[in-house]
Amino acid sequence: MRRSTYILPIIVIALALVFSSVFIVDEREKALVLQFGQIKSVKEDPGLAFKIPLIQDVVRYDDRILSLDTPPTEVTPSDDRRLVVDAFARYRISDVVQFRQAVGVGGLRSAEDRLEGILNAQIRAVLGSEGVTSNTILSADRAALMARITDQARTRARPLGLDVVDVRLKQTNLPAQNLDATFERMRAEREREATDERARGEEAAQRVRAQADRTVVELVSEANREAEIVRGEADAERNRIYAEAFGQDEEFFEFYRSLSAYTRSLQGSNSTLVITPDSEFFNYLDSATGRAAAAE
Repeated sequence: MRRSTYILPIIVIALALVFSSVFIVDEREKALVLQFGQIKSVKEDPGLAFKIPLIQDVVRYDDRILSLDTPPTEVTPSDDRRLVVDAFARYRISDVVQFRQAVGVGGLRSAEDRLEGILNAQIRAVLGSEGVTSNTILSADRAALMARITDQARTRARPLGLDVVDVRLKQTNLPAQNLDATFERMRAEREREATDERARGEEAAQRVRAQADRTVVELVSEANREAEIVRGEADAERNRIYAEAFGQDEEFFEFYRSLSAYTRSLQGSNSTLVITPDSEFFNYLDSATGRAAAAE
């Protein structure tokens, strides 16, 4: 009875030691076995692993690709047009031993603080380098700039045991204090362009109107000239016809001219004539046989 009293606690303690010496490494992580703060082994393969109870500890690190958003960073490209750049990076812990030695007990938080400083420095260095303008950053060439930032950040993050997979620029904006000035400048430029376009349009309209007026004058002049020619030809033809017709009977021609004169003189309000009775105007009115008979 006394022997079983001692055996049971021993068994419990033994089982506790056995369970505390076994740990599981997940496939999404890597583990370090530490003994008094010193690295004793690295567990990178998933499955069961062992450690010395009470003496050794296990520190786990995420083996997946992680992301880090950087705070907005103000950069000054070569054209002195300041921009605020918002970026993010994707990285992973490539060497857990080197990572532990670099960041110590600070872990991932300390590593991200140091990685953030590296990214900000490289963003400023690349985007502020010679030949890089704000238009370059805002154009399709930004892909090459992001590749340069990624390469330089990867080189400087390697001593931390980190592998920078990619760096991307999310947003590129103007500083708040420059937005109003930039907006006013853009509006002034658009107004100047609109004024130039209106001036060019008015100039073109003037040319079109001048050409149209010239064409109208030419057409009217040509039409008048042709009309005068036709009218002159018609008058000549009329006179010829009159001459031929009246040449056949001169007395009838005189009679017709007298009737025409009577018609023009006695129309409208001009119906009163003061003429001597023996005037030639009444030759055909006074004679029943015509002018020749009156003359006799």
